[in-house]
Amino acid sequence: MPFVNIAILEGHDRDYAQAVADSVNEAAITALDFPADDRYQLIQEYAPHALQLQTRTADRVMLHLVLRSGKSDEQKKAFYRRVTENLAARPGIDPHNVMITMTENNDIDWSFADGKASFLEG
Repeated sequence: MPFVNIAILEGHDRDYAQAVADSVNEAAITALDFPADDRYQLIQEYAPHALQLQTRTADRVMLHLVLRSGKSDEQKKAFYRRVTENLAARPGIDPHNVMITMTENNDIDWSFADGKASFLEG
């Protein structure tokens, strides 16, 4: 159950944003072995000048995942491959124009509700 920040270019319709979100979620379930109902995504839209990925000007997306430590290098590599394959298929983003970063943390770093350390206090 990663917390995923998704940055996309503005000007696309709701279906495009949903396709990106679904593509990322499917990859997290498949490659990182997260449950299907653990979906925590923040989708942000940016003007082209505010979403800079080196000199690329075509459609692009930047992802940042925050997740508990413990996923293997192989799982992470599988996620990178799967999410770029998914985004290429729908909504049609060139894999070269997808940037992904991950930050790992610990059980104490998560509170989903009620002011509790969810993984430690239930």
